[in-house]
Amino acid sequence: MRNGPAVRRRKLGAELRRQRETAGLTSRQAATAVGWHQSKVSRIETGRSGVKPADVVRLLDAYEVVDAERRALLAALCSPGPADRDGTRNTWWYAYDDLLPVGYRDFISLESAASQARTLETTVVPGLFQTPDYARAVTRAALGDPPDEQVEELVAVRMARQSVLRGTPPMRLCAVLDEAVLRRTVGGPEVMAGQLRKLWEFGALPHVSLHVLPFAQGGHIGITGPFVIFSFSPMADLDVVVLDHLTSSNYLERKEDLQAYCTAFETLRARALPHDESLNFISEINAEIITTIDAETRVGI
Repeated sequence: MRNGPAVRRRKLGAELRRQRETAGLTSRQAATAVGWHQSKVSRIETGRSGVKPADVVRLLDAYEVVDAERRALLAALCSPGPADRDGTRNTWWYAYDDLLPVGYRDFISLESAASQARTLETTVVPGLFQTPDYARAVTRAALGDPPDEQVEELVAVRMARQSVLRGTPPMRLCAVLDEAVLRRTVGGPEVMAGQLRKLWEFGALPHVSLHVLPFAQGGHIGITGPFVIFSFSPMADLDVVVLDHLTSSNYLERKEDLQAYCTAFETLRARALPHDESLNFISEINAEIITTIDAETRVGI
């Protein structure tokens, strides 16, 4: 991970430092144990320098970390992409280096390694649930009608990201969606009808939980903006909150920030409809859209 995502480097370095301290070693002792200079251990732990998978293994051996799940997660954070069960590396997004901003690659790398995500969305359907047609419409609206080739590449990235929901094991995803997400007709009625149908299908997956926050709930803490909380089992200390802005993303890693957003998410989920009721709500809105399409079709005949 020579020049891998900075957020992931910092989180990996912080966890390696915790493992060293748990082992009762100073950074100098750790460096001596693996035959390095102390400054190298320091650079890795502060996230200023990347680290190769083999070097992570050497450090974990020196710290006598034997937990297989913990070692596998740290290897995933170390590599350019997460480790699949067969030992291969999923680095598909590096094919889009020239297209994707560094912050977006950071986001994808965390998303790909996370065991769980909790997301609040107030404006559009989350990327992991989008259909290609909906993704095209969102991309054009967000970027001001960019060239077709760029749109198609960004849509391809959006679709590839959805592989985290089909992995072994898949990422667990809990989403709270403001009713506005379902009511905003992005791309036209036909596109929106297809999107809501697909959203329902994603919601039927056993590892996906959807909760719609109806307009009837009035104002809520989520009106300050959408966010995503990534979790990395079995190490809660690696959790991170991502806040998206127009031209950048903020990554919050302090325990106080994490606790605040986790509490906010649980508050929003409690105010939202239960999962099954949310799926019914989505179906009802989709039926309304289809009725409108049919009516407009009859008028046009």
